[in-house]
Amino acid sequence: MKKILSLLLVLTMILTACSSGTTTEPAKEPAASEQPADITEGGKYAEEQVYKTVYAEEVTSINYLTTATNVDFALAANLVDTLVDYDMYGIIQPALAESWESSDDGLTWTFHLRKGVKWVDYEGNEVAETTANDFVSAAQYLLDPANESETANIFYSVIKNAEAYFNKEITDFAQVGVKAEDDYTLVYTLKEPIPYFESMLTYVCFFPAYGPFLDEMADMFGTSNSALLYNGSYLLSEFEPQMQRILKKNPTYWDAANIFITELNYKYNKEATALAGEMYKRGEISDVIIPPASLDEWMKDPVLKDQVRPSRLGTYTYFYAFNFKPTFDAEYEPENWKLAVNNSNFRKAVVAGFNRIASMKTEDPYNPEYRIINTITPPNFASENGVDFTQTGNLAAVTAREFFNEKEAVALRDKAKEELTASGATFPIKVLMPYNTNSTSWANEAQVVKQQLETLLGSDFIEITLLPHAPTGFLDGTRRAGNYAIMKCNWGPDYADPQTYTDPFRREGNYNFPEYTTEVTADGKNFFDAYEAIVNEAKTEYTDLTKRYELFANAEAMLIDNAFVIPYNVSGGDGYVASQVHPFETPYSAFGISSNRWKGQRLLAKPLNTEEFNAAQTEWQAARDAAIKDAAK
Repeated sequence: MKKILSLLLVLTMILTACSSGTTTEPAKEPAASEQPADITEGGKYAEEQVYKTVYAEEVTSINYLTTATNVDFALAANLVDTLVDYDMYGIIQPALAESWESSDDGLTWTFHLRKGVKWVDYEGNEVAETTANDFVSAAQYLLDPANESETANIFYSVIKNAEAYFNKEITDFAQVGVKAEDDYTLVYTLKEPIPYFESMLTYVCFFPAYGPFLDEMADMFGTSNSALLYNGSYLLSEFEPQMQRILKKNPTYWDAANIFITELNYKYNKEATALAGEMYKRGEISDVIIPPASLDEWMKDPVLKDQVRPSRLGTYTYFYAFNFKPTFDAEYEPENWKLAVNNSNFRKAVVAGFNRIASMKTEDPYNPEYRIINTITPPNFASENGVDFTQTGNLAAVTAREFFNEKEAVALRDKAKEELTASGATFPIKVLMPYNTNSTSWANEAQVVKQQLETLLGSDFIEITLLPHAPTGFLDGTRRAGNYAIMKCNWGPDYADPQTYTDPFRREGNYNFPEYTTEVTADGKNFFDAYEAIVNEAKTEYTDLTKRYELFANAEAMLIDNAFVIPYNVSGGDGYVASQVHPFETPYSAFGISSNRWKGQRLLAKPLNTEEFNAAQTEWQAARDAAIKDAAK
């Protein structure tokens, strides 16, 4: 993803929790030693709260101010705290900042820090108190090009004068928009109003670091567990690359009462993927991802089946895109494709003829409906005034509609054929559809889609040619090069605002090149120009978030209703798993590092099965909906 925040993965936000010009309520201050009287809650949770796993992918760095890999983020998230965090329902909460407010123009953000938060070493010895100065020190380190931070661009994309300082256009750091007014008051000044700024605060580039320790360590900072300081929920007590890493609960942590798992134990094994299943069955590890090839074996064993459940849905969404700038070989008739793809009835016939549930069975034969969605922005990503984004504006009708309709598909085909014949198109329309040979399920899915559409619409109308492509250079050789007619694509969020899901369809992007459409709206405007005007209006609406969201929702609905894209599914996490970890107690966030935190999580005495998972998910969704409405008040 070629965007400012493309380095970070990331799954949910409520901007209204701390709206412009208002102050958050301070969180309850727990005693560090406070613990529930009965952590097992009558046998629901395991008596020993020690998480054990095996891994094959080693961390690349524990210097959280320079790294940009997901495995590193997952470690750092539990070692250092951020100004704000997200709870299990995706509601923003105070963390190192007890409260904060923004100016009326949205440019100045003032954070009031929690007192008494300690920096400690890997053995738990106190070193210093966490203050506002530590955020300034971290920013100065981040913006020094010599330190080669891979996330500095995220920081300087929004903070006033930060990019100029990074590029050495200015040399006085006092001109950069980050200041410690006193030990407990931190002020950020932005380049422009950013409605989703709060959500960015859980990225590693906004982490603090104790200045004197940074200076002392110099190039050694983050090279070992002894070359870090910790103010988060865990200490990296053992760090032996390609052997083990052990995280132990930080006894001085300000919110220790909500840290239930006392130890996270990671053992290295280069054959982890192959061995994990048997290790789990022997009780040596706490959870396992079940490979698709092994799923039937688990599901046919009554003992194992009772421990299997789906993963929680992710925030990467998948959709089939129509390419408006074909560059494929002449044998696939790119000029003829241009005529077809610019005919709305042709595209809509393909949409109506695509049985998404049938094709999803190639990936999930047990519950294919679970991941199917009707939108590009997934449910539970963003909300405003208590309303989920997918239920906003014209997108609400899209969310509710049925896409697959055989009768409608045939009627649209007949209209398209008449119109395309008049425009000089020849039949069958040749459709080049690539897939990655590294994915067996994708190869099978492509075959199913081909069979579906050619059978329903007729092979005399449409002829789909599958293009297998090796994983190396896959996107460069297909989507980015325009070497496809129809292709499955994906996108994930970079920040807590619906704008992030418009990025694939921007002008001069490399997804489906929609600016090359010749289609016009009912009032004679170029379709993409009309769509872009709505998106641009939404982008500049900084204060009225209800209006902002409605504009983005209407723009997305416009793309889907006019069949520029076919929404398909939301990522299914790890597919199916067997796990002692309760899946609905983790912090819930689509961006930043909050979802990697073990805060609030506990190990179950018995893993949830699929039925129990579905019940827990229904309960969680109802609680989240209520939490969103409360936050909106």
